[in-house]
Amino acid sequence: MLLQQIKKPEKIRVELEQYFTPANIAADILWLAYYHGNIENKIIADLGCGTGIFAIGAALLKAKKVIAIDIDEEMIEIARKEARKFDVNIEFLNMSIEDFGEKVDTVIMNPPFGAQYANRNADRKFIEKATEISNAIYSLHLKESIEFIKKLIEKKEWHIIEERNYKFPIKASLPFHEKRIIWYDVVMLHARKD
Repeated sequence: MLLQQIKKPEKIRVELEQYFTPANIAADILWLAYYHGNIENKIIADLGCGTGIFAIGAALLKAKKVIAIDIDEEMIEIARKEARKFDVNIEFLNMSIEDFGEKVDTVIMNPPFGAQYANRNADRKFIEKATEISNAIYSLHLKESIEFIKKLIEKKEWHIIEERNYKFPIKASLPFHEKRIIWYDVVMLHARKD
C-alpha cells in the first residue's frame, strides 16, 4: 500500500521507455528479494530507477544502502522528493547506468524492454551492467524476449533461480497509444552469480 503512494511521472520520454512499475508487481518482487536475504543489510542498486519505486521499497525493507541511478534528471528529482516523503535515505545518481561501477549486493530493476527503435538492446545493457556489479539480480523483461535474456545471463555463468510471470499494464500516455491500457506479459528473472 505504501508503494502505491509513489508519484507517477506526468510526462515520459518514449525513447527511454519510461513506464511506471505497478505497486503490486514491485511489492511482490521486493518481498521475494527480501525473503531470499537479498535486501536487508545489503547494498542495493536500482538501475533506471524512474520515480524510485524499487529503491524506496528496498530502503523501507532495511537495506544497508540504496543507490538509485537514472539518466533522466527529472525522474531523479521526482524520486528524491518521494524518498523524502517516506523519510528514507537513498543515494541518487543522475547518470547513464553504463558509467556506474560501484559494487553492490543486489540489483533490482525494471529496465527498458528495448522495444522502441531508438532504444534497441537497452535491456541487454542493463543485464550486462547488473551482472558486472552485483551478486543477485531481480529484473523484469518482456516474455517474448525472455529466452534471449536467460541465455545472456547464463553465458556470464550466472544461474537463473526463479521466474515469475506478470501482466504489466501500460496506460496510454503518448500520442501514438491507441488503447487506454495495454497489458503485456512480462517475466521477472531472479539470477545469482554463485
